[in-house]
Amino acid sequence: MLLDADESQLVLVDYQSALMPSIHEGEAVLRNALRLGRLARMFDVPAWGTEENPQGLGSSPPELRELCRKTLTKMHFSAVADGLTELLRPPAKARQGGNARSLPKHLQKPAPEPEEQRNTVVIAGCEAHVCLLQTALDLLEEEFEVWVVTDACSSRTERDRDAAFDRLAGAGAELVTTEMVAFEWLRTAEHPLFKDVLSLVK
Repeated sequence: MLLDADESQLVLVDYQSALMPSIHEGEAVLRNALRLGRLARMFDVPAWGTEENPQGLGSSPPELRELCRKTLTKMHFSAVADGLTELLRPPAKARQGGNARSLPKHLQKPAPEPEEQRNTVVIAGCEAHVCLLQTALDLLEEEFEVWVVTDACSSRTERDRDAAFDRLAGAGAELVTTEMVAFEWLRTAEHPLFKDVLSLVK
């Protein structure tokens, strides 16, 4: 089972200014989060950010925010409780300018095709054992396929981070790295983005 860019969405959880200095390997984790955001933009994968209580914990870096279609402000540890699912599965749009009932069938416009759902969520963030864990577990409960990018996640301690990974794997999440995401979205060295991706991850 490999990741497919056409079925993926990216969620980047709480890389906030007051939190990151105390995160284990925080600089490397943030670098990988930025790589994921840039990869998502290259592959046209929708990317979403979250911020926990930004008045207390500050904002995410501007360069990360600009890679996200929207940054969700939340107070719950799980972003699902504050509306993440609605971003990942938007409600169907009401049809605009429908057919007049009196038109014969052959003159009526066909109904628009429903937008294809992207049910695979690639997720990373901080802290791994709190907001990342609770968001990922809730997404699994909502029947998304959840792929946790381990080298873009961390906590203040390694023990908490590793405990989160153990629990997520046991709950059915796939554990991957930034490069695994990149090369699975590519699939082949013949992909037109191959050189661009290579320069980003190497």
